[in-house]
Amino acid sequence: METVQGTYNIGLVIVSCMISILASYSALNLAGRIHLASGRLRVFWLAGGAVSMGIGIWSMHFVGMLALQLPMQMTYNIPLVILSMVVPIFVSFIALWTVTQKKLTWRALLIGGLLLASGVIDMHYTGMAAMAMKISYNPWLVTLSVVIAITASMAALALMRELRQEGSRTLYKWASAILMGAAIAGMHYTGMAAASFHVHEHHDGMIGGSEVDMNSLALIIALSSLLLISFTIYGAFINGRLNQKDKMIRQQEKWYRALYENNVDGILSINTEGRIIDMNPAILNMTESIREDFVGKPVTALHRFFEPEIYRAAREQHEESFSLNSRAYETQIVHPNGEHIHLSVISVPISVDGEATGTHIIVRDITQQKKTRAKVEHLAYHDELTSLPNRRQFNTLVEDRIEQARGAKRMAVMVLDIDRFKMINDSLGHAYGDAFLQKVGQRICEVIDPEKVTLSRMGGDEFALICHSFASDDEVARLAQRIVSVIQVPYTLKDNDFYVTASIGVAMYPEHGEDREELIKNADSAMYEVKRGGKNGYRFYSPELDEELLFKIEIEADLRKAIERGELEVYYQPQYRMPDRQLIGIEALLRWKHPVRGMIPPDRFIPIAEETGIIMEIGRWVLREACLQTKIWHDAGQTKVPVSVNLSTQQFHQPDLEFEIERILVETGLDPQYLELEITESMMMDAALSIAIMNRLKRLGIRLSLDDFGTGYSSLSYLSMLPISRLKIDRSFVMRLEESGNERAIVTTIIAMAYSLGMDVIAEGIETEGQLEILTEQRCLEFQGYYFSRPVPPGDLFAGDADLSLGMTAEPPTASSADADSSNANAIDEAAGRGA
Repeated sequence: METVQGTYNIGLVIVSCMISILASYSALNLAGRIHLASGRLRVFWLAGGAVSMGIGIWSMHFVGMLALQLPMQMTYNIPLVILSMVVPIFVSFIALWTVTQKKLTWRALLIGGLLLASGVIDMHYTGMAAMAMKISYNPWLVTLSVVIAITASMAALALMRELRQEGSRTLYKWASAILMGAAIAGMHYTGMAAASFHVHEHHDGMIGGSEVDMNSLALIIALSSLLLISFTIYGAFINGRLNQKDKMIRQQEKWYRALYENNVDGILSINTEGRIIDMNPAILNMTESIREDFVGKPVTALHRFFEPEIYRAAREQHEESFSLNSRAYETQIVHPNGEHIHLSVISVPISVDGEATGTHIIVRDITQQKKTRAKVEHLAYHDELTSLPNRRQFNTLVEDRIEQARGAKRMAVMVLDIDRFKMINDSLGHAYGDAFLQKVGQRICEVIDPEKVTLSRMGGDEFALICHSFASDDEVARLAQRIVSVIQVPYTLKDNDFYVTASIGVAMYPEHGEDREELIKNADSAMYEVKRGGKNGYRFYSPELDEELLFKIEIEADLRKAIERGELEVYYQPQYRMPDRQLIGIEALLRWKHPVRGMIPPDRFIPIAEETGIIMEIGRWVLREACLQTKIWHDAGQTKVPVSVNLSTQQFHQPDLEFEIERILVETGLDPQYLELEITESMMMDAALSIAIMNRLKRLGIRLSLDDFGTGYSSLSYLSMLPISRLKIDRSFVMRLEESGNERAIVTTIIAMAYSLGMDVIAEGIETEGQLEILTEQRCLEFQGYYFSRPVPPGDLFAGDADLSLGMTAEPPTASSADADSSNANAIDEAAGRGA
C-alpha cells in the first residue's frame, strides 16, 4: 500500500475560509433573530438557522477536502457525505437553542460547546471516511484538532451569546465572525494535516454508481453553500429591518398610549359610525365612569351626562367636526353627584389619505377657571371687602340711570364719609378698620330698600348711594337721616365701644347736575360742607357750596406755603389759679395772617390741614415755636410756668412722637417740666395703645392733660390708668352753667372725679364772673378764658404788665369791656388749640 502526498488548491482553500466566515457571521445574526422571536417565528428561525449554520460548517469542511489534490481521481461515498452533513445541522440546532435561552449558565455553555465540538469532529472525520481510499491519522494532530474544535465551539457559543442583542455593532460581528471562521478552518486543516492517504485498487465499502466527480461536487457545494448563507444573511437583514420598524411602531404606540392614558385632559375617540372606540382615564375620572360602560357603544350613551338642550348643542358641534376642521367650544355636563362641570372642548378630526375616519374629542374641566373668571369679573365691579358695587360700577349705574331718565325723571346721588374713621384705622390697625367698614356697610343696607336705593363703596371710608325711586325730597332727607342715625350706634371692636358719625352730601338730578361728574362733584361739596359744619349730618347741595370748594382749594394751596412765608403765628393765652389769681401756665394757640385774606379763623383752615395731612408739619412748627418762646421768657426772668400745646390726632399716633418732642426740647433748651401736651378723648380709640404712647411721653418729664373732657366718648374704666396730670372742662359745659342745672351737675361730677383720681382740673372758656363763682364754689381753682385775657402775640403777653410778670394779673375786664362776640372768639381759640 503506497502513501501519496497531495497539494491544495489555494482558490478552494480561500473559498472554504470565506464560507466559514460567512457561516459564522450568519450564526451571529441568527442568534439575535431567534432571541427576539417568539412562537412559530422562533421555531422557524431556529430550524432555518440550524440548517444554514450546519450547511455552512459542512460546506467549509467539504470544500476544504475538495481543495486537496491527490495524484489520482477522487470519489466519495454519498451516504457518508450526507451523514456528515446532517450531523452539523443537528448540533447547530442545539447550539442556537442554547445561546438564545433567557438564562445561560456556564454549565449549559460547556455542554452546548462540547456537543457542538463533537458534531464538528464527527462531521469532519465522517466526511474523511467518505473518501474512497485508506487513511491513517497522526494521533497528536488529531488530538490537537479536537482541542481546536472544542475551543472554537466554546468561543462561538460565547460570542453568539454576547452579540445576539439587536443593537450589537456590525463591525464587532464581522470581527467575531472572522475569529470563529478561522477557528473552524484551523480545526479542519489541522485534521487534514493529521491524515495520511494510501493508494489501493479497490475498497470493500464502495458501491457501484455511488461515486461523484470531484470538480462537479466542489462547484455544486461551493455555490449552494454561498447561496444558502447569503440568503440567510439577507433574510436576517430584512427581518432585522422589519423588527426595527416594528420596534419603532411599538415605541410610537407606547408614546401615544402614554400621552393618551396620562393626559390630564379627557380624550374621547369616536369613529365615523358614531361609536366610542376609546376613552382615557382622565375623562373616566371626570365622570366617575368605567371604560366598559362606553367603549364600543354609540356616542349617544353620553347623553346621560347632559341636560337635553346642552346635549343637542354639543352634538351639533361634534357633527360639524367631521368637516376636517378642528372646532373649539364650551359645554357643561352634570356630574353623578349633581354638580355642574363646565368643559372646554376641542374636536380634532382624524383622516387617512384625506378621508375622515373619526374624531378625538379633547375635554378640559374649566369649572374652577369659570369660578375664578366670575370672581375676577365680580371684583372688577364690586368692592372686595364689603361685596358692594365699587366706584367703577357706581359710575356706570349713575350714567345708566341718567340715560334712562333723560331729564324726565329725578334721581338723588349721596356721598357718605365716615367721620373719625382714620382714628380707628390708625389706632386699632387695618384688620379692625376693615371689620368696622363691613359693619358700616351692613348697617346702611339694613335701612335702605334695595329696590329703590343702590349702595356702593367708593374706597376707604367713603360710600355712595343712588336713590332712583322716591316721592319727594323729604323722602331722600329722611333716608339720609336714618343712615346718619344708624351709624351713630356704638361699634364693639377689640372689647371696646367706639363711636363714629357720618357726613352725607346729596345732589339731585337734574337740578344739581345733568351728568355723572357734576352730580358726584356737587354731592362731594355738600358732604365737605357738613364736615366743616361739625360733621354728623347731611346736606343738600346748593350753588353757594361751589364758593366754599374754591375757597378750600385755594386755602390748601396757600397753607402749604404759609410756614416758609412766615404767615403763621402763635398767640398765647394765660391760665390762672384762684383765689390769688396766680399765673400757672400759658396755652399756645395758632393764628394765620393771610397776605390777601387777612386773619383767617383757625376753624376755617385747621380742618383743611387735618384732611390734607399738612397738620403734621404745622404741629411740629407750633411745638417748636412754643418751646422756643417759653425758653426766651424764662431766660428773660419772667415767671417760669409751663406752656400747653395741643397735639393733633395724627401727631399723637405718629410712631416717633416721643423722639421728635425730645429733639425739639433739646434744640430749644426748654426744661421738659415746662411743657404740657394736651390730648383729646377722641385720640384714645384704642386705650392700650394710647396709654403706651402717653407713658412714653410721661417718661420724658413732660406733663399731660386731657382736653375737652366730657365731650368725647370716654370710657371711665381706663381713665384711672391714663398718666395725665390735669382734666380740662370743655367750654360747652361752662357757657351754660348759669342757665342749666344739668350742666352744673356734670361739671360738679367732673371736678369731684378729677380730684378723686389725684388730677388737677381747669375750666376753659370763662367769660363771666357768674361762671367763675359757680366753678369756684365747686372747688375748681384753675381757669382760662376771655374773662381773664384774650390770646395775644408773644410780645404783648408780659409787655407793660408788672403784675403778670410777677405771677399776678390786673383786674379782670368788665362785661361791658368784653367784645360782643367773645363767645365765638373763644370757640375759635379752642379750635386753634385742638388743631395745633
